[in-house]
Amino acid sequence: MFDMDGLLVDTEPLWFLAEGAVMARLGGTWSHADQGALVGGSMEATVKYLLGKATEAAQPADVARWLTEAMVEELTSRPLPVMPGALALLDEVRAAGLPHALVTSSEPEIVDAVLPRLGRDAFGVVVCAADVAHTKPDPEGYLLAAAKLGVEPRHSIALEDSPTGTAAAEAAGCRTVAVPSVVPVREAPGRVVLNSLAGVTLADLAARTGLAPRLTGPGGRGPTVTGAG
Repeated sequence: MFDMDGLLVDTEPLWFLAEGAVMARLGGTWSHADQGALVGGSMEATVKYLLGKATEAAQPADVARWLTEAMVEELTSRPLPVMPGALALLDEVRAAGLPHALVTSSEPEIVDAVLPRLGRDAFGVVVCAADVAHTKPDPEGYLLAAAKLGVEPRHSIALEDSPTGTAAAEAAGCRTVAVPSVVPVREAPGRVVLNSLAGVTLADLAARTGLAPRLTGPGGRGPTVTGAG
Protein backbone atom coordinates (compact mmCIF):
# COMPACT_ATOMS: atom_id res chain seq x y z
CA MET A 1 0.00 0.00 0.00
CA PHE A 2 1.40 3.39 -1.01
CA ASP A 3 1.21 6.70 0.81
CA MET A 4 0.89 9.73 -1.46
CA ASP A 5 2.30 12.95 0.02
CA GLY A 6 6.06 12.67 0.41
CA LEU A 7 6.18 9.04 -0.74
CA LEU A 8 4.83 8.98 -4.30
CA VAL A 9 4.76 12.71 -4.92
CA ASP A 10 6.99 15.42 -3.45
CA THR A 11 4.08 17.53 -2.26
CA GLU A 12 5.62 18.67 1.01
CA PRO A 13 7.24 21.80 -0.55
CA LEU A 14 3.84 22.61 -2.08
CA TRP A 15 2.15 22.17 1.27
CA PHE A 16 4.70 24.58 2.74
CA LEU A 17 3.77 27.19 0.15
CA ALA A 18 0.03 26.67 0.63
CA GLU A 19 0.23 26.70 4.42
CA GLY A 20 2.46 29.77 4.39
CA ALA A 21 0.05 31.64 2.14
CA VAL A 22 -2.93 30.78 4.34
CA MET A 23 -0.98 31.65 7.48
CA ALA A 24 -0.17 35.08 6.01
CA ARG A 25 -3.88 35.51 5.31
CA LEU A 26 -4.49 34.73 8.98
CA GLY A 27 -1.95 37.31 10.09
CA GLY A 28 0.83 34.96 11.17
CA THR A 29 4.14 33.50 10.00
CA TRP A 30 5.04 29.98 8.93
CA SER A 31 8.28 28.03 9.32
CA HIS A 32 9.66 24.63 8.34
CA ALA A 33 9.35 23.65 12.01
CA ASP A 34 5.62 24.34 11.78
CA GLN A 35 5.34 22.20 8.68
CA GLY A 36 7.30 19.39 10.32
CA ALA A 37 4.77 19.27 13.13
CA LEU A 38 2.02 18.50 10.61
CA VAL A 39 3.64 16.05 8.16
CA GLY A 40 1.43 13.02 7.62
CA GLY A 41 -1.47 14.53 9.54
CA SER A 42 -5.05 15.37 8.63
CA MET A 43 -6.63 18.53 7.27
CA GLU A 44 -8.47 18.93 10.57
CA ALA A 45 -5.19 18.91 12.51
CA THR A 46 -3.60 21.36 10.06
CA VAL A 47 -6.50 23.79 10.28
CA LYS A 48 -6.48 23.64 14.08
CA TYR A 49 -2.74 24.30 14.14
CA LEU A 50 -3.01 27.25 11.75
CA LEU A 51 -5.84 28.84 13.71
CA GLY A 52 -3.82 28.39 16.88
CA LYS A 53 -1.13 30.67 15.41
CA ALA A 54 -3.51 33.11 13.75
CA THR A 55 -4.05 36.73 14.74
CA GLU A 56 -7.05 37.13 12.41
CA ALA A 57 -10.34 35.30 12.99
CA ALA A 58 -11.55 32.73 10.45
CA GLN A 59 -13.89 29.78 10.30
CA PRO A 60 -12.24 26.32 10.19
CA ALA A 61 -14.21 25.43 7.06
CA ASP A 62 -12.87 28.51 5.27
CA VAL A 63 -9.28 27.72 6.25
CA ALA A 64 -9.68 24.15 4.99
CA ARG A 65 -11.10 25.44 1.71
CA TRP A 66 -8.25 27.94 1.27
CA LEU A 67 -5.67 25.19 1.85
CA THR A 68 -7.37 22.76 -0.51
CA GLU A 69 -7.75 25.35 -3.27
CA ALA A 70 -4.12 26.41 -2.90
CA MET A 71 -2.87 22.82 -3.11
CA VAL A 72 -5.01 21.96 -6.13
CA GLU A 73 -3.67 25.08 -7.87
CA GLU A 74 -0.07 24.13 -7.06
CA LEU A 75 -0.56 20.53 -8.20
CA THR A 76 -2.26 21.36 -11.50
CA SER A 77 -0.24 24.38 -12.59
CA ARG A 78 3.21 22.78 -12.69
CA PRO A 79 4.83 19.44 -13.54
CA LEU A 80 3.96 16.79 -10.96
CA PRO A 81 6.96 16.41 -8.59
CA VAL A 82 7.29 12.62 -8.41
CA MET A 83 9.62 11.14 -5.80
CA PRO A 84 12.71 9.27 -7.14
CA GLY A 85 12.01 5.61 -7.86
CA ALA A 86 8.36 5.78 -6.79
CA LEU A 87 6.70 5.36 -10.18
CA ALA A 88 9.17 2.68 -11.28
CA LEU A 89 8.25 0.64 -8.21
CA LEU A 90 4.54 1.25 -8.73
CA ASP A 91 4.88 0.15 -12.36
CA GLU A 92 6.63 -3.05 -11.23
CA VAL A 93 3.88 -3.79 -8.71
CA ARG A 94 1.25 -3.30 -11.41
CA ALA A 95 3.16 -5.41 -13.92
CA ALA A 96 3.42 -8.23 -11.38
CA GLY A 97 -0.36 -8.21 -11.02
CA LEU A 98 -0.23 -7.63 -7.28
CA PRO A 99 -3.23 -6.02 -5.62
CA HIS A 100 -2.25 -2.57 -4.39
CA ALA A 101 -3.83 0.53 -2.88
CA LEU A 102 -3.29 4.21 -2.19
CA VAL A 103 -3.79 5.12 1.48
CA THR A 104 -3.60 8.84 2.19
CA SER A 105 -4.81 11.39 4.73
CA SER A 106 -5.28 13.95 1.96
CA GLU A 107 -8.66 15.32 1.01
CA PRO A 108 -10.37 13.87 -2.11
CA GLU A 109 -9.92 17.09 -4.11
CA ILE A 110 -6.14 16.84 -3.65
CA VAL A 111 -6.10 13.13 -4.51
CA ASP A 112 -8.12 13.90 -7.64
CA ALA A 113 -5.51 16.49 -8.66
CA VAL A 114 -2.73 13.89 -8.42
CA LEU A 115 -4.10 10.54 -9.58
CA PRO A 116 -4.94 11.41 -13.21
CA ARG A 117 -1.34 12.51 -13.65
CA LEU A 118 -0.05 9.16 -12.36
CA GLY A 119 -2.30 7.26 -14.76
CA ARG A 120 -6.01 6.76 -14.20
CA ASP A 121 -5.58 3.05 -13.54
CA ALA A 122 -2.66 3.45 -11.13
CA PHE A 123 -4.75 2.25 -8.19
CA GLY A 124 -7.82 0.07 -8.10
CA VAL A 125 -8.33 0.92 -4.44
CA VAL A 126 -7.98 4.43 -3.02
CA VAL A 127 -8.57 5.35 0.62
CA CYS A 128 -8.43 9.06 1.49
CA ALA A 129 -9.55 11.32 4.34
CA ALA A 130 -13.18 11.26 3.21
CA ASP A 131 -13.32 7.45 3.51
CA VAL A 132 -12.46 7.14 7.20
CA ALA A 133 -13.62 8.50 10.53
CA HIS A 134 -10.04 8.67 11.83
CA THR A 135 -6.97 9.51 9.73
CA LYS A 136 -3.36 8.55 10.42
CA PRO A 137 -1.89 7.70 12.92
CA ASP A 138 -5.09 5.70 13.37
CA PRO A 139 -4.85 2.40 11.42
CA GLU A 140 -8.39 2.70 10.00
CA GLY A 141 -7.25 3.67 6.50
CA TYR A 142 -4.90 0.72 6.16
CA LEU A 143 -7.42 -1.71 7.60
CA LEU A 144 -10.05 -0.44 5.16
CA ALA A 145 -7.67 -0.71 2.20
CA ALA A 146 -6.69 -4.27 3.18
CA ALA A 147 -10.35 -5.24 3.46
CA LYS A 148 -11.10 -3.78 0.03
CA LEU A 149 -8.16 -5.68 -1.43
CA GLY A 150 -9.23 -8.87 0.32
CA VAL A 151 -5.91 -9.40 2.08
CA GLU A 152 -4.61 -9.61 5.61
CA PRO A 153 -2.52 -6.58 6.64
CA ARG A 154 0.32 -8.85 7.82
CA HIS A 155 0.62 -10.09 4.24
CA SER A 156 1.06 -6.59 2.85
CA ILE A 157 3.80 -3.98 2.66
CA ALA A 158 2.98 -0.37 3.50
CA LEU A 159 5.23 2.36 2.11
CA GLU A 160 5.28 5.54 4.21
CA ASP A 161 7.33 8.72 4.63
CA SER A 162 6.31 10.11 8.03
CA PRO A 163 6.23 8.98 11.66
CA THR A 164 2.45 9.48 11.63
CA GLY A 165 1.90 7.27 8.60
CA THR A 166 4.40 4.69 9.82
CA ALA A 167 2.54 4.44 13.12
CA ALA A 168 -0.75 3.90 11.28
CA ALA A 169 0.64 1.15 9.06
CA GLU A 170 2.29 -0.67 11.94
CA ALA A 171 -0.82 -0.41 14.11
CA ALA A 172 -2.75 -2.07 11.27
CA GLY A 173 -0.26 -4.94 11.25
CA CYS A 174 1.39 -4.18 7.89
CA ARG A 175 5.03 -4.85 7.11
CA THR A 176 6.21 -1.24 6.97
CA VAL A 177 8.88 0.45 4.88
CA ALA A 178 9.59 4.08 5.77
CA VAL A 179 11.22 6.47 3.30
CA PRO A 180 11.45 9.70 5.34
CA SER A 181 10.90 12.99 3.52
CA VAL A 182 10.62 16.05 5.79
CA VAL A 183 10.65 14.41 9.23
CA PRO A 184 13.03 11.56 10.22
CA VAL A 185 11.62 8.11 10.97
CA ARG A 186 13.74 6.21 13.45
CA GLU A 187 14.86 2.62 13.12
CA ALA A 188 12.75 0.12 15.05
CA PRO A 189 12.39 -3.67 15.26
CA GLY A 190 10.52 -4.98 12.23
CA ARG A 191 10.64 -1.62 10.46
CA VAL A 192 12.62 -1.00 7.27
CA VAL A 193 13.93 2.54 6.79
CA LEU A 194 15.31 3.59 3.38
CA ASN A 195 16.87 6.84 2.21
CA SER A 196 15.10 6.68 -1.16
CA LEU A 197 13.09 4.40 -3.45
CA ALA A 198 15.50 5.08 -6.31
CA GLY A 199 16.65 1.71 -7.64
CA VAL A 200 14.50 -0.22 -5.13
CA THR A 201 12.71 -3.20 -6.70
CA LEU A 202 9.79 -5.35 -5.64
CA ALA A 203 12.23 -8.16 -4.88
CA ASP A 204 14.23 -5.81 -2.63
CA LEU A 205 11.12 -4.91 -0.64
CA ALA A 206 10.02 -8.52 -0.36
CA ALA A 207 13.43 -9.62 0.88
CA ARG A 208 13.78 -6.76 3.37
CA THR A 209 10.34 -7.38 4.88
CA GLY A 210 10.63 -11.16 4.99
CA LEU A 211 7.92 -11.81 2.41
CA ALA A 212 10.15 -13.00 -0.42
CA PRO A 213 9.50 -16.75 -0.07
CA ARG A 214 5.75 -16.24 -0.57
CA LEU A 215 5.66 -13.35 -3.02
CA THR A 216 3.19 -14.25 -5.78
CA GLY A 217 0.71 -12.62 -8.11
CA PRO A 218 -3.04 -13.11 -8.44
CA GLY A 219 -4.17 -16.67 -7.96
CA GLY A 220 -1.23 -17.51 -5.72
CA ARG A 221 -1.11 -17.72 -1.96
CA GLY A 222 1.48 -15.03 -1.37
CA PRO A 223 1.12 -11.57 0.11
CA THR A 224 -0.09 -8.37 -1.39
CA VAL A 225 2.27 -5.45 -1.85
CA THR A 226 0.62 -2.10 -1.22
CA GLY A 227 1.53 1.52 -0.21
CA ALA A 228 0.11 4.64 1.61
CA GLY A 229 -0.11 8.99 1.91
